[in-house]
Amino acid sequence: MNLQRPILWVHEEALGPANPALRAWPEASALFVFDTLWIQQQRISRKRLGFLYENALELPLTLRKGEVASEVIAFAQRHDADGVVTSTAVDPRLQRIANAIEAELPLQELEPDAFVELPRPPRLGRFSRYWREAEPVVWEGYSAAG
Repeated sequence: MNLQRPILWVHEEALGPANPALRAWPEASALFVFDTLWIQQQRISRKRLGFLYENALELPLTLRKGEVASEVIAFAQRHDADGVVTSTAVDPRLQRIANAIEAELPLQELEPDAFVELPRPPRLGRFSRYWREAEPVVWEGYSAAG
């Protein structure tokens, strides 16, 4: 895929400066959308929303709220973009959103750097469940170096 004028869709799985789309296209307009339906259905806490918001404020992007695919497509149209670049997501909800975007516009997904290499795919759901599996692997390198 040879995009010339893409916009970037930044989602919660890569909401930081290491986002591969932000690295690959530093001059492109970027967007993060607070998914209002997901927030309501999952009863996302104010603490988590605050965490997402604070992380988003540190990045060069536009913030919106609403239905994510519609917001991304409208943002792309306003910027006369020829496609969307994002980071590959693990969450099936984000994969469905990516599919909806791709039905309207070319979508390029870039693989993010792994935070940690787990022996099996992470169990999605609660962060604490993921962290129980990831924490020993994260600290393994530090104890070996010390």
